[in-house]
Amino acid sequence: MEWTLESRQRMRRLFLEGFSVMDVAEPLVSVDAERPAQEVSRLLEARDFDLVGVREDGLVTGYAPRESLTTGRCGQHRRPFEADDLVVETASLRDAIQSLGANRRCFVTVLGQPAAIVTVSDLEKPPVRMFLFGLITLLEGFMTRELQRRFPGDAWQALVPASRLAKAEELLAERRRRGQPGLLLDCLQFSDKGEIMLGIEALGGPLAFQQPSRKAAKRALKELETLRNNLAHTQQIIPGGLERIVAFSARLESLLDAGASAPAPPPG
Repeated sequence: MEWTLESRQRMRRLFLEGFSVMDVAEPLVSVDAERPAQEVSRLLEARDFDLVGVREDGLVTGYAPRESLTTGRCGQHRRPFEADDLVVETASLRDAIQSLGANRRCFVTVLGQPAAIVTVSDLEKPPVRMFLFGLITLLEGFMTRELQRRFPGDAWQALVPASRLAKAEELLAERRRRGQPGLLLDCLQFSDKGEIMLGIEALGGPLAFQQPSRKAAKRALKELETLRNNLAHTQQIIPGGLERIVAFSARLESLLDAGASAPAPPPG
């Protein structure tokens, strides 16, 4: 199926506007700068919070990590917000993930004031999981399309180990037994498609696991496969998958562009 300009625009809107930072953010708890630090520390520990917003003259002007609240007043431990700490309430989920990758926290401003927070654990929430699974689906669709185009007549079979090809053939046979349409390539595992793609010279930027060396690329491919499987089976994706999630989401634009610009495979 060809990607029209309209379908490309819809897909871009879905990923850049349909998933928002506010879908996963939580209210930022804040206290006055004059409040005793140890008292606030106990409050944070009871609620399992790592930090608290610090108010001065009624406005949240910074934050204080729980571990620093040992003596004095909260204001003495205030840390100012850095530019890459903050995203606006209309920011995309991708922007929030990139901020988390830099600082492992992301503060959200509402009407110009820090009012909410996203932490690494929030990446386990359903909107993030849907966002990531959608990206992986785009990637797998791109790989399938490229293999169809580059290897007409299922010539890609020569590049797949016999045992892996047999598994794909078994799955295709079972689908046909159930009356489900499909191609042999559709039954090939994500990792098998990725291995073939890694062997294609000068593939370019669209692949999210492209790395400086083949060894690094194979490791990235394995990490993406693990992320895909954990998403599909509602397994935990954090903290082990954070680095790959950040790198993967950063390639959203190239994935969308690849899907839109890839030539159609030959008929048949």
